Amino acid sequence: MLPAQAMPSLLSLLNGWLPWALLAALFAALTSLLAKLGVEGISSNLATLLRTLVVVPLLLAVVLASGEISPWPELPRRSLLFLALSGLATAISWLCWFRAVQLGPVSRVAPIDKLSVVLVAGLGVLVLGESLEPRQWLGVALMGGGAVLLSL
Repeated sequence: MLPAQAMPSLLSLLNGWLPWALLAALFAALTSLLAKLGVEGISSNLATLLRTLVVVPLLLAVVLASGEISPWPELPRRSLLFLALSGLATAISWLCWFRAVQLGPVSRVAPIDKLSVVLVAGLGVLVLGESLEPRQWLGVALMGGGAVLLSL
């Protein structure tokens, strides 16, 4: 059991982005391994659909439990448009990923998939006007190089 004084610091830690990013990485790794096991014996498209059928009710339960549900007419149209486009990109990404992992080893497919980190860094600069310092560009280059080396 945690001491009482540790609880506020633990809770404040969960308000930052880093623990959530680390949890996302952990669950993305589990997703890759479990999907590789699950795609054996079925089509990659069906595997994508089945995974999505698990995702939707779980997310609906989270939104309902948190009270974050809003009527459609009250949601900003711009947000709806970009979230719809993001959903399309997600679906296409998942379809491609499941096909790749069905055809190749997950230990080589996943690093290439993670080149998305390199792409999003560049697109963040070009499209969103974000800026990266030289050491961050070095990190982007190393991530890209590392992904390629892992996949060879």
